[in-house]
Amino acid sequence: MATTRLPSAGFSITIRIGVMADASSIGRLTTCVGEAGAIVTALDVVDSDPTTVVVDLTCDTADANHADQVVKALEALEGVDVRKVSDRTFLLHLGGKIEVTPKVALRNRDELSRAYTPGVARVCLAIAENPADARRLTIKRNTVAVVSDGSAVLGLGNLGPAASLPVMEGKAALFKRFGGVDAWPVVLDTQDTDEIVRIVQAIAPAYGGINLEDIAAPRCFEIEERLRDLLDIPVFHDDQHGTAICVLAALTNALRVVGKRLEDVRVVVSGAGAAGTAIMKLLLRQGVGDILAYDRPGVLHAGLQDLPAPWQWLVENTNRDGYQGDLRGALRGADVFIGVSAPNLLTGDDIATMAEGAIVFALANPDPEVDPREARKHAAVVATGRSDQPNQINNVLAFPGVFRGMLDAHAEAFTEEMAIAAAQAIADVVGQDKINPTVIVPSVFDPRVAVAVAAAVRAAAQSGAAVAAADTSAP
Repeated sequence: MATTRLPSAGFSITIRIGVMADASSIGRLTTCVGEAGAIVTALDVVDSDPTTVVVDLTCDTADANHADQVVKALEALEGVDVRKVSDRTFLLHLGGKIEVTPKVALRNRDELSRAYTPGVARVCLAIAENPADARRLTIKRNTVAVVSDGSAVLGLGNLGPAASLPVMEGKAALFKRFGGVDAWPVVLDTQDTDEIVRIVQAIAPAYGGINLEDIAAPRCFEIEERLRDLLDIPVFHDDQHGTAICVLAALTNALRVVGKRLEDVRVVVSGAGAAGTAIMKLLLRQGVGDILAYDRPGVLHAGLQDLPAPWQWLVENTNRDGYQGDLRGALRGADVFIGVSAPNLLTGDDIATMAEGAIVFALANPDPEVDPREARKHAAVVATGRSDQPNQINNVLAFPGVFRGMLDAHAEAFTEEMAIAAAQAIADVVGQDKINPTVIVPSVFDPRVAVAVAAAVRAAAQSGAAVAAADTSAP
């Protein structure tokens, strides 16, 4: 009955159960759940009488099928009455996860007259005369649009705009919780590149930044590039740049743990889509020794024909020795594996072929490229994207602080210098005296992270603006 997959709070259920009021009943329930491979996280008595106890048993399961198995195992116990099963994730999403809350009270006619007509007309005229005042006098100074077409939702594929909305709501909630940024989902019922660019350009006046999310490669590259040319506010594709920032931060500390330098290591990246490409570009910018990029055709190399432009760029800038082959072959002797692709591509035996002091970042969610329990038998440092494993590499370490810094600096663009500054800030939050194989990144709940990232990005933005001003004024 036990599952080989890892239970997660994402598949947490609460089961209301009636059992006989004897000393062994509760123990039988928890034992049954444990034998079924789930993890009991809470048990609360909700009612009782002289013969019966009603409890709410909450447990983490691995997936929906596993949850059903756990319930059936409980139902099979003698004297157990399973009365109701609640999926805690669906309960959390009922009615959505965000709302609009006014910053002004509007308690009387006087306040209404200043917040709305007639007083608001004066503010409109001021902005019409000086459009830059919109950053000072409207929500633009602290608001980000979270834009998606639903073409690449998490690792689930092309689900469309409506199905992407729960993710975009969650993103908006994270912006507020960790960066104090007001963000709003903008899901588009089109997957036409030109139309997406035009829509975002049209709505941009209301926002201080654009966060592109879950847009499939390679269209996401063109959309981002064109919007950057068109808009005077930062355009940030979190699947690319947020992931790259967090990976660089984690790798910086992982290399400190194993005593290696970035310029000396060989890195294998599984997945040359949006995230993988951005990771590789940032690592190359930082002087990594060599990278092998793996995707559907195998490891990208010069002999491949008719490649899309992003892959052609990778062919020209990676795989120094021209390796041609599969992922397992590429791993032999490699120092670092970074997976942003698909689950269960590798085994512990594959990790065993890597160099001594190997580093494994298996970031496919919810199931990584290799079971982290197996990887830890052979690698010195292992990280995943999961919250129930050590070293969670999660974009929430980056994007709230990145946007906080850009908004505070009134930045007009996101730059590579900002990405590097953010990654260094995240790595430094851990502290040289704190890092070890199970702590290479700070907790997503560490209050220092967003503050440090925002400060670093703000400084990089202001430095870039100063350089640009100097170049402009030069003879």
